Amino acid sequence: MAEDNGEGAEAWRKAGIDTELALQLNKEFSTTELSVSFEELLEKEIDTSVAENIIMMLGRKLDGEVKPGDVELNVNRSGLPENIKLELKGKLKAVRTKLTAKKLDAIICEVVAGYERAKVEPREAVGIVAAQSIGEPGTQMTMRTFHYAGVGAIYITLGLPRIIEIVDARKKLSTPTMTIRLLDEYATARNHAEEVAAMIQETYIRDLGKIRSSMETMTVWVELNPRELEKRYVTRADVIERIREISQEMLVDEMEDGQLRIYTGCDTFHELTKLEKTVASKLVRGIVGIQRVLVRRAPSGEYVLYTVGSELKRLRNQKVEGVDFTRTMTNNIAEIEEVLGIEAARNAIVEEMLNTLNEQGLDVDPRHIMLIADAMTMDGTVKQIGRHGIAGEKASVLSRAAFEVTVDNLLDAAIHGETDELKGVTENVIVGQPIKLGTGAVELVAGR
Repeated sequence: MAEDNGEGAEAWRKAGIDTELALQLNKEFSTTELSVSFEELLEKEIDTSVAENIIMMLGRKLDGEVKPGDVELNVNRSGLPENIKLELKGKLKAVRTKLTAKKLDAIICEVVAGYERAKVEPREAVGIVAAQSIGEPGTQMTMRTFHYAGVGAIYITLGLPRIIEIVDARKKLSTPTMTIRLLDEYATARNHAEEVAAMIQETYIRDLGKIRSSMETMTVWVELNPRELEKRYVTRADVIERIREISQEMLVDEMEDGQLRIYTGCDTFHELTKLEKTVASKLVRGIVGIQRVLVRRAPSGEYVLYTVGSELKRLRNQKVEGVDFTRTMTNNIAEIEEVLGIEAARNAIVEEMLNTLNEQGLDVDPRHIMLIADAMTMDGTVKQIGRHGIAGEKASVLSRAAFEVTVDNLLDAAIHGETDELKGVTENVIVGQPIKLGTGAVELVAGR
């Protein structure tokens, strides 16, 4: 690693490093090692403190110039969260040549001060602030739905009804939908995207043609529509195969005119009618629960699938060719929790609420939404904000009674001899004393 001659030491002396330190550096490190970035030094398994010292030496101010090492070192020492550090480093390095050491320090100090100002004050009533911040804009939200234009429009609930769906943690949505993104080769060609859509959309035999029963021959006839077969990427052989799956006794004859004759030896009209309904409702292709799939071109240029109905688990299990499951989304929070876990459900709550508010042109700080999402998911399952969820599980009797079903809550509490500690906001407001937050969080005693 060290150089055998004094050429390396001479290079350090020319850079302004005294002779003794230059000789020591020459023994320990090569010139190339000292010319790389902080991250590259760490990749070489050099100790962090040593790497910082090297960067600091490389960042010696020559005529006021700010080196990359100065940015790395000063930002790393700022005490900011890692994501803010990364963003700050990128922006500072982009304008590094225009900075001086004083300006660099001033910028970092201002960012740190802004970060400290953005922190919530100790003992702040964050729940009340979050409720106000969402409740006030919520009064301006419209009661409407949004639809995607196209053949057979897809309607999506937005506005206040959507917010209510989210905070109520409803498992059955009024308009469940998925946004399915495709892999590269399928996302760039519309015909490939439509083929994937046909593989996902549920297709029954009744969707492919006419079905009728004949009392004379006690048979069921299926007249397939060639245009529908082509549109849904289904062949006659696929239909015949699905019909034969219904029963081993099923006899299917393909007639000269293209019709299919189905016979199982039915003796009564009731059996024949039942057979007709069974054949009509036989799934040929697709995922049960996804009634319609619409192909649209996104602003990025790729084709995206939008569905009526949401079946995230079945979509994952079927592994449809061309689907990029890692970028597929659903508006059903309960499905996300079941398939991807509670953290994904929490992120979905934040994302869905922010999207709904932004669509209405309402600006709400994401941290209020995050607080609500945390409260709904902190026990490992998604709970509603209501008497069957968070509000109904509060320890305070008065708080539960103030929310809903007042008499029932007070009666149950009296029967079980419950005690209210008066620690929350609601119960203290009810009894007329200061809440134990903000200025009410401390008690001041005047001394002599």
